[in-house]
Amino acid sequence: MAAPVGAQARKLLRDLALRPPLLAARSQVVQLTSRRWLNLQEYQSKKLMSDNGVKVQRFFVADTANEALEAAKRLNAKEIVLKAQILAGGRGKGVFSSGLKGGVHLTKDPKVVGQLAKQMIGYNLATKQTPKEGVKVKKVMVAEALDISRETYLAILMDRSCNGPVLVGSPQGGVDIEEVAASNPELIFKEQIDIIEGIKDSQAQRMAENLGFLGPLKNQAADQIKKLYNLFLKIDATQVEVNPFGETPEGQVVCFDAKINFDDNAEFRQKDIFAMDDKSENEPIENEAARYDLKYIGLDGNIACFVNGAGLAMATCDIIFLNGGKPANFLDLGGGVKESQVYQAFKLLTADPKVEAILVNIFGGIVNCAIIANGITKACRELELKVPLVVRLEGTNVHEAQNILSNSGLPITSAVDLEDAAKKAVASVAKK
Repeated sequence: MAAPVGAQARKLLRDLALRPPLLAARSQVVQLTSRRWLNLQEYQSKKLMSDNGVKVQRFFVADTANEALEAAKRLNAKEIVLKAQILAGGRGKGVFSSGLKGGVHLTKDPKVVGQLAKQMIGYNLATKQTPKEGVKVKKVMVAEALDISRETYLAILMDRSCNGPVLVGSPQGGVDIEEVAASNPELIFKEQIDIIEGIKDSQAQRMAENLGFLGPLKNQAADQIKKLYNLFLKIDATQVEVNPFGETPEGQVVCFDAKINFDDNAEFRQKDIFAMDDKSENEPIENEAARYDLKYIGLDGNIACFVNGAGLAMATCDIIFLNGGKPANFLDLGGGVKESQVYQAFKLLTADPKVEAILVNIFGGIVNCAIIANGITKACRELELKVPLVVRLEGTNVHEAQNILSNSGLPITSAVDLEDAAKKAVASVAKK
């Protein structure tokens, strides 16, 4: 049986702040793509690292083929790597609408860089993680290609089990770290860091040694680890993952590829970083939801899920799936909810032609159920809701909320619990 859709969402959400311990086993899931949370292009992450003393390849960014050609000449490198800049993975095996195969190319000739860039910039690149039509490439990164004599893995992340930052490393890099953890757990090393005291020299040295760096490379790797940790704190990251964290035949320790996740709550003090967020690759509905502080993730079913909190969202998706239905999306209200947000949420959900029913599942801890109920009735009247609506509310002011719904005169189906709500939502679609 296919994995429940909530598990699909967990795959997406595992890269968010305060995720469960990195090395926990994962269910097999279907890849989703969503860009509600801040994502940086590869060149942006590398510039952040370079600006903070972390060793990365020399590179330039180009918007045109001529700029790419000039950048390749300026690099004056033995070999050059040209990379299309999109947020989706799998670029190397992608295909452009121009007919060019591969979003990553190696060459020793700067002229070839210009020729390849002509077939990249302005064309769509389709990979396993993009929509079928692909994503338009607006920039390319022209970088010095370095040989890698050895690959290791290094990550710094906020871990609930440690109540703070933790270093995770393995001498086996360049591969999926979860696979290493499953097959060779003895090759996974952790260092819990006291966020008040900061990273100690002994911890950085020990991690460098565990990663297999020897002689002068050990001190060099330890220095890079400390700089990465300082960057992690400075930019309010929830994760800095470097894979591979490698060494070259010339004796350099280099961060060849990195993924950085940020704490969205720190946007107020990381304005320059959040200003780099490229929303052009998002689905329009995701950008619209973000305008109202809503989190939207599109799925492929026909029952819309309107919830508060990612955990409740995933549970709701799963129970719909287990009752024979398929979620069309989930839309997360979050905490401090206003009636206007509820209205906008319904507007977004009803604009999706796939939606044949809406299931509202709200637990009123911080959220006031009466505000939700007033927002629902207003939305139903003003939007002239045409699809079945099933509502399950629990928590703060739930009795007042239930009275608002029952006295509204609107065709709203109430549910006593989540199981009841899922069955009624699935049944309402089946009747059509």
